[in-house]
Amino acid sequence: MIRLLVAGTFLALITFWLHRRLVRAPGLTGRSAFVADLVLVLLLVVALAASVTGTVLDPAWARPLGFVGYSWFAAGLYLILGILVIGVFCLGARLVRRFRTGDAPELDTPELDTPELDTSERPPRRALRIATGTLVTATLVTICYGSLIEAANPRLVHSTIALPGLPDGFDGLRVALITDLHVGPARGAGFVQGVVDQVNEQQPDLIVLGGDLADGTIEFVGDDLAPLAELRAPLGVYGVSGNHEYYSDDVLSWLDHWEALGVQTLRNEHLIVARNGDEIAVAGVHDYTAPAPDAADLPQAIDGLSPETFVLLAAHQPKHVLEAQDLGVDLQLSGHTHGGQMWPLGYIVSAANPTVTGLDHFGDTAIYTSQGAGAWGPPVRIAAPPEISILELVTEK
Repeated sequence: MIRLLVAGTFLALITFWLHRRLVRAPGLTGRSAFVADLVLVLLLVVALAASVTGTVLDPAWARPLGFVGYSWFAAGLYLILGILVIGVFCLGARLVRRFRTGDAPELDTPELDTPELDTSERPPRRALRIATGTLVTATLVTICYGSLIEAANPRLVHSTIALPGLPDGFDGLRVALITDLHVGPARGAGFVQGVVDQVNEQQPDLIVLGGDLADGTIEFVGDDLAPLAELRAPLGVYGVSGNHEYYSDDVLSWLDHWEALGVQTLRNEHLIVARNGDEIAVAGVHDYTAPAPDAADLPQAIDGLSPETFVLLAAHQPKHVLEAQDLGVDLQLSGHTHGGQMWPLGYIVSAANPTVTGLDHFGDTAIYTSQGAGAWGPPVRIAAPPEISILELVTEK
C-alpha cells in the first residue's frame, strides 16, 4: 500500500506538470483542454493499475491495462525530453528578442503560461501550439512503433565466438541464449511461445535462460512461462536467476517452477557436459545483486574444477565478468542491460555496466551480452531491438 501511495503521488505530480506544459502553456481552452486533461487523468489511473499487474491484479484480465499503463511511462519519458527541448528553444527565442530590443536578459525565467507575462515576453502562442502538437504526435507514433512492432518481434542474432580453450569435441557448438523475457504485466504466454518456436527452429545444441523471465508472482504469471517446457536441445536447457526473480516472489520458488518446466537451474553450481568424447563445465550463479542466503557465489559455482576445464558461465548481469576474469572463466553469457531498451537510456546503462551488448573480452574471458528478448516495464523498444542470441562456439586454433 505504501509503495502504491508513493507511486501514485509521483505520477500525480508528473501528470500535473504535463497538464501545465501540454495544456495550459499552449493555451488550450474549452472542450480541447477538458479532453486533454481527461486523457491525462485516465492514463494516470491506468499507469497505477499497470504497476500492480502481476502482483495484485491478475494479468489474465488486467494485461491490457498493464500494456497501456506501462507504455504511458515510455511516452512520459519522451514527452518530458521533448518539453525540455521546446523550453530551451523558447528561452533562446526570448533572449534573442531581448537582445534585439536592447533589454538585458534576466536570469530568472518565468513560466510560459504565467498569466501576468506580457505577450511580448513569451514565444508566439501559435508556434508553441504547433511545437506541442508535433511533440505529442511524434511521441504517439514512436511508442506505437516501439511497442507494436520493434518490441513485439525479437530478432535472431547469430554470432560466432572463437575460444582458444574450447575442446575440439565442442567445436561448432550452437548455444541459444534467451534472457529478459519479462512476461506478465504487458506480454504473456503467446509472446513466450513465439520465442520458443524461433529457438527450436534453430536446433541449438544447448540452451541458456539468462534470468528476468517474468515480472510478478508465480500465482499470476507462472503459467505465462509454460511454453518453455517445449524447448529442445540435446545437451540440455539451463537457467539462472535474474534480479527480477527476487522482486515479486521467492526466488527459489521461481527456480523450482522452472525446474518443473524442464529447465536445469544452476544455483551457484556447475554441471559437466560431454560431447564427442570431450567435456566442459556449464556453471551458473545467482544474480549479482541477490541478497543472502541466495547471494551470487562464483567461487562456489566452479569449485572442484581443474584449471584446464573449459567453463561456460551463465550469469544474468555482465558485472560478474570482472570476477570471472580473475577465476579463469572462458565464456560468460549474460543479459540484464536490454541494450538500453529505449534511446537515450543506453548512455546510462553503459555507464553502469562493464559491457552492454554483443561480444567483448576481459583478459582471457570472453563475454556475450544479449539485449534480451523482452522489455522491462514499458513493452517498448526504441533503437535497441530485442534479440534471441544464437551463438556458434568454435575452437580457436
